[in-house]
Amino acid sequence: MSRKESSPRAQSERLLIKGGCVINDDQSFFADIYVEDGVIKQLGENVTVSGDVRVIEAGGRLVMPGGIDVNTCLQKPYLGTMPADDFYEGSRAALAGGTTMIIDHVCAQQGESLLQAFEKWQDTADKKSCCDFSLHVDVPDWNDTIREELHTLVQEKGVNSFQVFMAYKDVCQLFDAQLYEVMECLRDLGAVVLVHAENGDLIAQEQNKILSLGITGPEGHVLSRPEELESEAVFRAVTLGNSTNCPVYITKVMSKGAADIVAAARKRGSVVFGEPITASIASDGTHYWSKNWAKAAAFVTSPPLSPDTTTPDHLTSMLACGELQVLGSAHCVYSISQKAIGKDDFTLIPEGTNGIEERMSFIWDKGVAAGKMDENQFVAVTSTNAAKLFNLYPRKGRVAVGSDADLVIWDSDKIQTITAKSQHSLGEYNIFEGQEVRGGPQVVLSQGRVVFDNGTLNVQPGSGRFIPRKAFPDYAYQRIRMRNKVSSLHPVSRGVYDGPVCDVPPTPKYLTPAPSAKTSPAKNQPAPVRNLHLSNFSLSGPEYPQASQADENGPRRACHRIVAPPGGRSSITSLG
Repeated sequence: MSRKESSPRAQSERLLIKGGCVINDDQSFFADIYVEDGVIKQLGENVTVSGDVRVIEAGGRLVMPGGIDVNTCLQKPYLGTMPADDFYEGSRAALAGGTTMIIDHVCAQQGESLLQAFEKWQDTADKKSCCDFSLHVDVPDWNDTIREELHTLVQEKGVNSFQVFMAYKDVCQLFDAQLYEVMECLRDLGAVVLVHAENGDLIAQEQNKILSLGITGPEGHVLSRPEELESEAVFRAVTLGNSTNCPVYITKVMSKGAADIVAAARKRGSVVFGEPITASIASDGTHYWSKNWAKAAAFVTSPPLSPDTTTPDHLTSMLACGELQVLGSAHCVYSISQKAIGKDDFTLIPEGTNGIEERMSFIWDKGVAAGKMDENQFVAVTSTNAAKLFNLYPRKGRVAVGSDADLVIWDSDKIQTITAKSQHSLGEYNIFEGQEVRGGPQVVLSQGRVVFDNGTLNVQPGSGRFIPRKAFPDYAYQRIRMRNKVSSLHPVSRGVYDGPVCDVPPTPKYLTPAPSAKTSPAKNQPAPVRNLHLSNFSLSGPEYPQASQADENGPRRACHRIVAPPGGRSSITSLG
């Protein structure tokens, strides 16, 4: 429990929201909501409360749980610089868009203690965040020390989600054997494994090739990361999850191919979840070819936005039908001057886009207002599914007695045009500049306090609380537990084989070198072993002059008649 949770809570307003239509992920109904001390105390028709209470007339508008953005990076360092939006600015923007809780990524560097990085992140967020928050922890390396820290973070610090990377070679990329061990460890701890899915080895090769062609601008970013490299990695991540019986959460699903692999795996019974982001449902990768370098660089994120302009609609449709489960923002905003670190080399452009404030309005506009998604599914993908998946439910993600009073009165008729001047983020450029969206928050409550009212923010830095999360969320682990019961492996009971065994010369077992950029390809190579499939037969004669000349110049080899193949003759009838 955080320091602020254990201290006496500040007195919240006593609020009565009247005449609203309550929207949960599974039902809708008209009801009044009474809030006291930051918690929903009463829910029903014609609620009356005595004493001093502030009444908010919803006027038939929708009242829903506040959004939960499970993918933000508000303190991710890059070459000694920090994002333009920190926990204060980022959480302000979140509340202005209807999001009342965030889960930020603790981005530890290789060699850095995960525990120390976590405590640094939590301390900063405690002082700055305006809304409730929790923390994922990224795993940039794998060793016994990290294994011990994972146990401590889950069992003592309230962390139940960790991100691993299949990309960023020589920085934080883990290889398949390491990913396998991490998944086994986190499965036993009851945590969810978040996967950044791209093929890092091939990306490194493609980057070198693109740079060698003289392509240094932002278009090189998407050219060096074709969609197949995301799809391949997603398939591999699902395979690893199946092999270890560990729940897998694919962050930043950016392409149709990757989304389709997630959907197909779920149909086969895999415990996998997919998360597109604001940018991938509301924009596309054609902007990487903009003549304006700063504009093109603003879209640089990984995996990159798809140049296929039909991708946003495809991802929205998959959220609408439940094949993708959560909409994040991946909000990580750098200034134009920070992006310009990579002006001569696209691999040095800091990665990140905005989206924390626009997230809920865009999925309403492209999902609900477009007729693809109902209000209940909107609540599911913006709040409830995340709450269930990361063990915050029903404290978060639901309008119910006993739940936190993180509420949004939603105006479905609101129309707004997105601009950098009107946004609450400190970013100088908004990648959605000029887009018009339908739907937005009218009133936002955080911990039972009105923090946003008709365009006016009223927030305080440090008012957000750290929300610890318990391990083994049912939403992810119910099927995992059942699979452990029904799919345990057992040896076949059979008699001991006592027949002949072929004698073979001892050969050293091939040892796969530990994956490292520093590993020499010449190390740990197996001793040469004769391939019994090769023949001594050679071509010679005038029709094959090269082979004939090679035979004449090379040493003559004696012919051997094979009386019996290696291992002796086989008799199929002797196998019984």
